Amino acid sequence: MKNKLMTHIVAGYPSIKASEEVAKIMIEAGVDFLEIQIPFSDPVADGNVIMKANQEAVERGVKVEDSFKLMKKLKAGKTKLLFMTYFNIVHHYGVEKFCKKAKKCGAYGLIVPDMPIDEERRERYLKTCGKYGLKAIQVISPLTPERRLKMIAKKARGFVYCVSRYGTTGGSATLNPKLSQYLKKVKKHIKLPLAVGFGISKKEHVEAVWRNAEIAVIGSAIIQIINKSTRQNLPSALKKFLKSTIAKVPKLRR
Repeated sequence: MKNKLMTHIVAGYPSIKASEEVAKIMIEAGVDFLEIQIPFSDPVADGNVIMKANQEAVERGVKVEDSFKLMKKLKAGKTKLLFMTYFNIVHHYGVEKFCKKAKKCGAYGLIVPDMPIDEERRERYLKTCGKYGLKAIQVISPLTPERRLKMIAKKARGFVYCVSRYGTTGGSATLNPKLSQYLKKVKKHIKLPLAVGFGISKKEHVEAVWRNAEIAVIGSAIIQIINKSTRQNLPSALKKFLKSTIAKVPKLRR
C-alpha cells in the first residue's frame, strides 16, 4: 500500500443531500478511503472548520441514523468507507448495535479518537469491532510514548492514523518539520500502513506525507471548499481541488 488518499466529510453538512453529493464526487474521483464523520456536539479533536460543520449539522437535527443511511446509499466501489466519531455516540447507541449497523451499512472501519485501548476490558470496543469485521483504527500523535506505541501495535488493525502535529485539525501553511523523525519512531513499533492527517491541504503536503507514510488525509480543506462554493459550482470546485492537490493519483489524472 502506498500513495493512498483519505478524504473527510461531515454527514449532513451542509445538508444530507449535499454531503451525499460530495461523497459521490470523491468516490468517483478515486479516493482510496472516505471518512464520514457522525456529527457530535463536542468534537474535541477538531479545529474550527470541522467543529463548525459538526455544530451546524447537529443544529439541523442530523442523527446517527442519518449517517448510517448516508453510507448505505453510497456505491463505494474500491473506496473504503469509514465512520469517524467520538465514543460518547458509540456508547450511547450501544457498542454492539453500533458496530453491527456500521458493518451492515458498508463500513470498512471506525475511527474513534477518544476511545483508548486501556478501556477495552470495560467497553469491549475492539472485540466487538473484530466480531463484525470492522477495522478499529488507532490514533496516535507526536506525544504518544514508545511504550504506548508497543501496546497499540498489538491491537491495531487496517492502518494507524498519525496526527501530524500537536493540537486539532485544520489547514496549515507548513507541515511539522519533525514529521519524518516522528514517523520513523512510529515505524519501529508499528508495521501497518500509516495515515497522516491534520494540516494536509495542498499538493506539497500530500507528497511530503507520501515520502514518509502510505496514506495522506485531507479533511478541513474539503470542508473549506464546501464553505466557499455554491451548490452549483461545488462539483467542479471539488474536482479541481482534488486534481491539483493529488495529481499523482492515476484516476484523477484522466
